[in-house]
Amino acid sequence: MNNVVILADGEFPEHPSVVKLLESSDAIVCCDGAAENLITFGIVPYAIVGDMDSLSTEMQLKYQALIHADSDQETNDLTKAFHYTLSLNPGKITILGATGAREDHTLGNISLIADYIKMSDAEVEMHTNFGKFIAINKKTTLMLPVGSQISVFAIDTNIRIKSKGLKYKLDSVVFDSWWKGTLNETTEESISLDFESGRVILYIAY
Repeated sequence: MNNVVILADGEFPEHPSVVKLLESSDAIVCCDGAAENLITFGIVPYAIVGDMDSLSTEMQLKYQALIHADSDQETNDLTKAFHYTLSLNPGKITILGATGAREDHTLGNISLIADYIKMSDAEVEMHTNFGKFIAINKKTTLMLPVGSQISVFAIDTNIRIKSKGLKYKLDSVVFDSWWKGTLNETTEESISLDFESGRVILYIAY
């Protein structure tokens, strides 16, 4: 499958471009409780993955053929769904619904994409109703419209980044706090972030 969506049980897609991502996917893998929202929306998922603690008994019985239960408490349902999705050999993995509910879940889920890009050659993005997160671990060039709002979060605090095409250069930034690389703006269509190695998450607002 080329494009697989993982739908987590946070804020359901509402932004038109995010709804389009949901509707145009080749398959949708739901983190257990998200299945109810998706089915109410009018789409039956390809698979339902997780420990099933947030999926009603009625739904578990009705859609038992789609369920891939995983009771491992050393990881969360999003990662369980990601591992299952890898078995489908996707070219792209789009994560939706991973933010907007409990803040601790939101922070945890966002941080995970920095680990996910190491697990697969597939392109991985996380979209919300306000923007998208992508993770990078090496020098990267992005094409974005001039004036795009972008924030840079370094998971590894020893990273030093040389930037080109941003209103506020990152060259002297010490990433010892999450706010340090936030609320930036592109001044060129091509922006580059140059660093040796490490885990970096970018947020690009719609």
